[in-house]
This record gives sequence, structure tokens and C-alpha cells, in this order.
Amino acid sequence: MTTMARPPGGGSGSMLAARDLELVEGPRPTRKLRKLLPYFRPYWGRALAAILLTLVVTATGLAGPALAQVAIDDGIRAKDKGVLVLAVLLFVGVGIIGWGAGYAQTYLSSWIGEKVLLDLRTRLFDHLMRLELGYHERQATGRTVSRLTSDIEALDQLVTEGFPSLVINALTLLGMVVILLVYDWQLALIAFAVLPVLVAGTVVFRALSTGAYRITRERVADVLAHLQESLSGVRVVQAFGREERAVREFRAVNDEYRKANMHTVHISGVYFPGIEFLAAAGTALILWFGARRVLDGDLSTGVLVAFLAYLASFFDPIQALSQLYNTFQSAMAALEKILGVLETGPQLADRPGSTPIDEARGDITLDRVTFGYGNGPPVIQDVSLRIEAGQTIALVGETGAGKSTLAKLIARFYDPDEGSVQLDGRDLRDITQGSLHAQLGIVPQEGYLFSGTVAENLRFANPRATDEEIRAACDSVGATEFIEGLPEGFDTQIEERGSRLSAGQRQLVCFARALVADPRLLILDEATSSVDLRSERRIEAALRTVRSGRTAIVIAHRLSTIRDADRIVVLADGRIAEEGSHLELLARGGRYADLYSDWEQSTGAG
Repeated sequence: MTTMARPPGGGSGSMLAARDLELVEGPRPTRKLRKLLPYFRPYWGRALAAILLTLVVTATGLAGPALAQVAIDDGIRAKDKGVLVLAVLLFVGVGIIGWGAGYAQTYLSSWIGEKVLLDLRTRLFDHLMRLELGYHERQATGRTVSRLTSDIEALDQLVTEGFPSLVINALTLLGMVVILLVYDWQLALIAFAVLPVLVAGTVVFRALSTGAYRITRERVADVLAHLQESLSGVRVVQAFGREERAVREFRAVNDEYRKANMHTVHISGVYFPGIEFLAAAGTALILWFGARRVLDGDLSTGVLVAFLAYLASFFDPIQALSQLYNTFQSAMAALEKILGVLETGPQLADRPGSTPIDEARGDITLDRVTFGYGNGPPVIQDVSLRIEAGQTIALVGETGAGKSTLAKLIARFYDPDEGSVQLDGRDLRDITQGSLHAQLGIVPQEGYLFSGTVAENLRFANPRATDEEIRAACDSVGATEFIEGLPEGFDTQIEERGSRLSAGQRQLVCFARALVADPRLLILDEATSSVDLRSERRIEAALRTVRSGRTAIVIAHRLSTIRDADRIVVLADGRIAEEGSHLELLARGGRYADLYSDWEQSTGAG
């Protein structure tokens, strides 16, 4: 019995999102496979049992033709019914044992494989959650998702099907070679005459299929990336009436994937029928020479029948192993990408000697900070700034001035290229990230909510918050009224991203979520841009109370929200252009005065 791999060009094994895969071999396969071994160690007992069962399955698969030979030569020809009955009973018994062992082996192999992949997927997700924000901003979401989905699926096919198939078919092939030589070495040599042609064809097939499958993985990556981008931006697509264009582009990348898949089908369509032809040619040779020896009395009929039966199965494991090569190639490429993520160390890892900060006062100092994304030009240039505990600092400036980047540096989503960011006199790099982020409350421009209840979202940063604390936070930002108006109040289920709520309602929930965390540092990044004027005024009033005793950093284009800030810092081209209170900056008539004048004219305020 042989375990056949899925046909090339189909199934999840060919769907590997790896557009960024280099067309080179990378690390040796054995080296990559060794890195999987730690995931098998917890299940070594079951793995050993699966190996023993594999031996039983292989032995029962090889026993059939030998029993048929005994039945023919020692039973039928010798007219010995006892031997014939015994051979038949043994045949049935071997079949039952093979069935039972095959079921147990398949179950154990699949159980071990699924547990290993569960552990690997969990570790990969855990690692992704620990990688810094910069990594996720550099990587397309579709490609990150593909590491956890299609790449894991490719490994699933190798671990649950490929490894058992490799062992069974390799043992079967080895056993058949030995058996054929034992039965009749002359016929065996005749049968092996087709092997040079088979080996040459296999080498060519491997060379062609390796490149073809890599291209297939690149094309499916295009499909996944386009799909993720289009679905994420479906609102924009529909708003501008670009549905037909999106469909055309998706059809184009899908067609490229189809063409790449068909190329693998053409290669397989030549190779695998070729194996069948060689098998037929080898069988014809054995039938011709073997039948002549039977007629000459030099070979028994039972031996010839058994030899032909073994020969008919001789090419099955070769074909299965060839198909397994494709599965192996796909899985190795997937494993290479997965290991690439796991071996990517976070650039913002806690450095040796860093210690937690239990409760921050909130003093922030930026000392000659310069920062740029990747190899790009500096976004922040030689910025020095002191924010005293409990102060509210507003960052203003034109788009691209560096406001959000400065806030990310203060939150330590990035480390500066030069200079330092300090909290209470300590460099942020000397503070453990977990304790630092426990002191932070962040409300971004677009409020992001997770699927679950409103209460679960409010408790996201503080799972131990009581119902009273949640309600108090909602009261502070004026969110209680609309939440209680929902079908099930605080227990109302909201979809991913909070799609059942309006933009303003989502933002109010995000404000309340930040307050439930009771942070020492509060960062508001365009946090009121998606709420209406009435909600904005309500939030402004609430924030005056919320900011008391906290250090707050506010980024806003609506300049009305920052007029009562303790200090306003105006950024231009990544540098501090001016700073002071609202009235001081207006009196100077500089950049802030120009920005405020432009804002008044655009909104009709003033």
C-alpha cells in the first residue's frame, strides 16, 4: 500500500504566498528540517509508535504477492487444499492487520502533525505580536497572513502526509528491490534496465518543476495581496466606482496564477504518464522473458505471477516519491519563509540590563533626537524637548512635519537613530517594554475595535477593570448614553473594526478604553478627527478632567482642541519651529499664527 501525494498543481500544497521568495535555494533542506525537530520532541512517544506502525503497514503491503505465489505453486499446482486455505486465510489476516495498522498510523501521524503545526502557528503568531510596529508597517498584511495560513498549510501536507508517505514508499521500494533480486536476479536485472531512463527523466522533472512551483508560489502571493488590499479598501473602491477595474485587475493576477499552475500541470502531464509507460515497458519485458522460462520449466508460474505483481507495484512508490518531491519543495519554501519570520529578532527588544518602571511620574525628555524610516531621509532632526509630568503638550504642523513620528518615538514604537528619549530621567531603552506600555494610553486617528462585546473592548487594556470603572470611563467621555441605547447595552456584540458603530461612536469607545487603562502618559493622535463638533466639545470638556495628573501629548489638525494645552510645539520639516502657549504663539505672528489663521478661514471659526 502506498500513500500518494496530491497531484501537482492542485490542492493547498501549491498555494504558498511567497512573492518575496528569492529564486535561490536558500539554506539546505536538512538544516531547515532540523529546526522543526524541537516541535516533535513533546510527542516522541507517539512518533515512535507511528514509525513502528509504518513498518507493519509496509510489511503487510509486501506480503500479498508472496502469499499468492505460495497459493499457486504449493496449493493449486500441488493440489494441496490445506496450503491453499492457509494461504487465503493468511492473505485475509494480513489485510486486516494492514488495515488496522494503516488506520492507527494515519491517525497518529495526523495527530502529531496537527499538534506540531498548532504549536508552530501559535509560536509564529506570538512572535509576530512581539515584533515592533516598524516590522508590521514594512510588511504587507497579506504576506504576514500568508505565513500563518497558506505556508502552514503547505507544511501540514508535508508533516501529516509527506513524512509517512516518504517512509512507507522508501521502505516499500527498498523491500521490492530486495524481493525481486531474491525471487530471480536475472528477471530483476531486466526489470531494472528501465531505471536509467527513469532516473534521467526524474532529474529533468525536478529541475523544471522546482522553478515552475516557485513561480506558482509567487503568483498566488499576488492573488492574496490583491485580495487583501481590495477587501480592506472596498469602501474607497465603491466610493469611486472602481469595482469593474478591481475585478479586472483581480482577474488578471488570477489568470497569471492559473497560467503558472498550468505550467506545472504540463510538466507533470509528461512525467507521470512517462512513468506509467516505463512500468508497462518493464512489465512487457518480464512477461516476455519470464513466460518463456516458465514454458521451458526454468521458472514456476507462481514466481512469475508474484514477480509481475511486485513489478506492477515497483513503480508506484517511485511515482509517489516524485510527487512527494513537489510537496517537499513547496513545504521547504514555506518553512524558509516561516523561519525567516521566527529568526527576525525584534529591533526594539529589551536590551540586557533593562528594568521595569512600576509607576511613572510622566517627565519626558527628548535629547537631540534624530530619526528616519529605514534608509530614508530623517523625519525628525535634532529635536530636543522637555515635557514635565502632568503637562499637556500639543504637536502641530503641516502634513509630514513629523508629529506622529515624534509621538511614536515617545511611545517607543521606534528607537531614535541619534539621541535619546527619556522617561523620568531614564532612557526608554533601559526600561522594559511591557512596563513602559503599561503606562501608556493611546487613541489613534482611526479607532480600532475588535470583534466581541463593547465591554470586552473597553477592558482590552485592563482585563480586571470592574463594571463601575468601565461606566465611569464612559461617563467621562460621554459614551454611556449611546452604549446603553444599543440592543444589549455594554454586552452588545460588535463586528471587527466596530463596523456596527459610527466613526464617532467607535472613537468614543476608544477614548473610554484608554481611560479604563488609567495611563500615566496619554497620546491622542488626531483622536477627535472623526467625531462631530458636539461630541468633540463633550470630549474636550472630559479631557480637561482626564488629563489632570497625567502627561498628555495631543496631535490635532482641529486647532480648537489644543488651545488650552499647557504648551504648543510647532514642527516643520522634522524640527521644532516654535513653541509656547496658544496666546503667546498667536502674538508672535509666526508659523502657528499662520496655521491658526488658515484653520479659522477653512472652518469659519473665530
